[in-house]
Amino acid sequence: MSIKNVVSKESGRAVAVFGASGHTGRFVVAELARRGFRPIAIGRDSSRMAAAGFQDRGMEARTGNVEDPASLDRALEGTAAVINCAGPFLDTAEPLVAAALRARVHYLDVTAEQASALAIFERFGAPARDARIVFVPAMGFYGGLGDLLATAAMGDWASAVEIRIGIALDSWRPTLGTRLTGQRNTATRLVIAEGRLTPFDNPAPTTSWSFPEPFGVQDTMELPFTETIVIGRHLRVENLHTYLNMTPLRDLRDSTTPPPEAADESGRSAQTFMVDVMVRNEMDTRRAIGRGRDIYAFTAPLVVEAAQRILEGDAKGVGVLAPGEMFDATNFLRALTPEFLTFEIEAGHYRGTSSLVPRV
Repeated sequence: MSIKNVVSKESGRAVAVFGASGHTGRFVVAELARRGFRPIAIGRDSSRMAAAGFQDRGMEARTGNVEDPASLDRALEGTAAVINCAGPFLDTAEPLVAAALRARVHYLDVTAEQASALAIFERFGAPARDARIVFVPAMGFYGGLGDLLATAAMGDWASAVEIRIGIALDSWRPTLGTRLTGQRNTATRLVIAEGRLTPFDNPAPTTSWSFPEPFGVQDTMELPFTETIVIGRHLRVENLHTYLNMTPLRDLRDSTTPPPEAADESGRSAQTFMVDVMVRNEMDTRRAIGRGRDIYAFTAPLVVEAAQRILEGDAKGVGVLAPGEMFDATNFLRALTPEFLTFEIEAGHYRGTSSLVPRV
């Protein structure tokens, strides 16, 4: 039985959003509605849900609590998929995945928490395959975007000696959810070294990275997110490291940094980002670069594009899947351009073409 056949028996245009009243959740609800889906807004706090005004806009709002499995079952009734936007995902992901499994609906989340994504891969792969449904952890700015760019850059290569991911933000005004997740997420971060998930060095290594303009050379610190987990599930790579520039880290560490502020009618902030991915084999390197605005707002079209493709039967396989494993990465990224993303892929000889190699 295909995914498409399963969806045809469900309310295929009804997509639940858990954490709908949160900052990212509201962007996801709006993007679903823009694409003609029927968002089902789910939250843990009925007063916050009422204040968010979903029902005033003709949307159905429900409550559900991860500590009450029956409430999650009721919240997912009549839906085809659920998108989890409520962190910390170490607390919300597994209960909601279990509810999605009971309801036989697809599950996606936007976690940057490595331990959460890894647990879903390890514990729910076989049950999801048996149920003929798709679970996608880390389908957000951190995780999903890096995986898609790395997959697109790798192209027809069977393996890579090294993948390096450089992330540059011109600022980072964290949401309350980001701050709470940072307090909760104390697990040791992982990199890929010699082909295996390995705890990364503490203190974190620092280096400089030559980003394209407008960022240019930036001081960076190694800070792996969920791209390590999802890339490691389907790409053969000996070493993978992720670096974030220091400017957003200073913002994040400053308790007085305010939350995001809308800069246009869509609610997007003025924050800009760049993700620069280097994939190297023994002789050559390939580079994929993605640019956009507002990491929280950008997560919405990224995860909704994935949900739409799954519901339309365009996912490659069932079970717990990584973004780059499930979709044609280049085609997927092109679907987000030019409104949400610009991206390019470059190729060149590794030896003697230093412009394609980060300065370390």
